[in-house]
Amino acid sequence: MTDVQTERDVVDVLMTDHREVEAIFVELESRQGTPEHRRQLADVVIAELVRHSVAEEAYVYPAARKALPDGDQLAEHEISEHADAERTMKELESLDPSEPRFDELLTKLTATIRHHVQEEESDLFPRLRAACAREELVELAGKVEAAKKSAPTRPHPAAPDHPPANKLLAPGTGLVDRMRDALSGRPTSMRELREKS
Repeated sequence: MTDVQTERDVVDVLMTDHREVEAIFVELESRQGTPEHRRQLADVVIAELVRHSVAEEAYVYPAARKALPDGDQLAEHEISEHADAERTMKELESLDPSEPRFDELLTKLTATIRHHVQEEESDLFPRLRAACAREELVELAGKVEAAKKSAPTRPHPAAPDHPPANKLLAPGTGLVDRMRDALSGRPTSMRELREKS
């Protein structure tokens, strides 16, 4: 049996995701590399953001609704920001990096996500840690990690973003996305991208 005090909690998991996405944004903003490499980086960041959002909407925001007095308003605000980012990702998904609109949308997505991350890390995450038992946060980490494994890898702006519908539909949508990714050779993680290089 592991010691719950040494295990990563949900905040640790989500902040790791934030750092990985930020590193990809920085590389994309440098505008270095071939258009194909930039397209692949954009595909990876989209996949990472979609998985992260789906997991938060399934487990983190419901926990915030229960644990925080203003949890409903907070969760709805975060879900609204996810929806805005998802619409931008859907547009970005189909663009070639040589098109001017690619960098415009990338700039918009980066600004939206950085704002969202700042809000979560300065407000939501500290408040969740203060309001929830450590054991609950560690359990949430496991649920978030599991959800990310079966989550979609492509933006689906019309998909449900509230439980229970999102928890029921996300795994099937994720399976279809992963099949499409495999058939097209689309990388969905930095590990896959490095293996292709």
